[in-house]
Amino acid sequence: MSRPARARFPEPKLITASDDLAAVVERLRSERFVTIDTEFVRERTYWPELCVVQLAGESEVAIIDAEAEGLDLQLLAPLLDDPAVVKVFHAARQDLEIFLYKFGRLPVAMFDTQVAAMVAGFGDQVGYDSLVSALTGGQIDKAHRFSDWSRRPLSPAQIAYAAADVTHLRDVYVKLCERLERDGRAEWVGEEMACLSDPVTFRPDPDGLWERLRPRTGNRRMLGVLRGITAWREREAQRVNVPRQRLLKDESLLEIAATAPANADALSAMRGVSRGFADGRSGIGLLEAIAAAQALPEDSLPAAPRKDGPRPSPALVSLLKVLLAAKCEQHDVAPRLLASSDDIDRLAIEAEPEIPALHGWRREVFGNDALSLKAGQISLGVDGRRIRLLRP
Repeated sequence: MSRPARARFPEPKLITASDDLAAVVERLRSERFVTIDTEFVRERTYWPELCVVQLAGESEVAIIDAEAEGLDLQLLAPLLDDPAVVKVFHAARQDLEIFLYKFGRLPVAMFDTQVAAMVAGFGDQVGYDSLVSALTGGQIDKAHRFSDWSRRPLSPAQIAYAAADVTHLRDVYVKLCERLERDGRAEWVGEEMACLSDPVTFRPDPDGLWERLRPRTGNRRMLGVLRGITAWREREAQRVNVPRQRLLKDESLLEIAATAPANADALSAMRGVSRGFADGRSGIGLLEAIAAAQALPEDSLPAAPRKDGPRPSPALVSLLKVLLAAKCEQHDVAPRLLASSDDIDRLAIEAEPEIPALHGWRREVFGNDALSLKAGQISLGVDGRRIRLLRP
């Protein structure tokens, strides 16, 4: 794959009209790949407010003003839906969440250079500027990283910054593809991208969010209330489009779950709950969620967290972590891609747990040897400055 000649890139074009956007999309659909980035604000809303979309093909760069009056952003859909054009992002999760919200579906044929960089040995969650420097020798001016992208008009400096993100990304993509092909790891990236292609990744089940609060109680009724009101908060935050913590903080949810107020007076006495909130539509909805959870039969309540389950041997966990570090060093791959701390704990406790580390390329690189180490079929030794596997 030849490296695109940056000298041929024209000045970025600011797109504010639907006709211009349609024309850009039509031209870019003839490309093998297109680099994409977004600029947005989210401090005051649940849903991200899209301000700018940047696109780069081999010979043009478009800066789309998503807030331009009369601009039909749906004209982007044919490009995002085109399986013949690879859509290249860096650290794509927030960009993809925006596209899922705006278009009701995710782009197809995606490639995330941050994921690819972890597979290619650049460490965990490598930053874009570091990756650009390492692969191309270029430098990213970060002066406008925290700009208010909702203000208009966009300044020439903001437009130049936005364009640089997608032009450098073309070179990064080409270099990464060359390295992955050379090392036979292109399929590894494909497996990782499957998660980013699943809408569930960006739309967590509201009924499961209560577990993130890590309640320290075995009271199943309280847990049932916490589950109900945490799910209510998520849906209500979406409805009124405010951040969930601004609507009601986690500490308030835990206190409300413990006391289960039955009326507005009792609710307004809770920490972080104003009288106006308690008397309003949100307060009424919260009280209804509490009452519904209180009415659940015992067999419908969530199970209390287990405190007396088996604990992994610290020595075995440490040994598995040494093996993980050695395998990552040997294969030049980021540790978090192979196994998480929870994965290691489960490996130490269970015979063959259902974890990503025991599937696909991860099993070949790490999982099989982890099981062999547990079974005493291999051991670890030191060869100079490196850990090596010893087989009978």
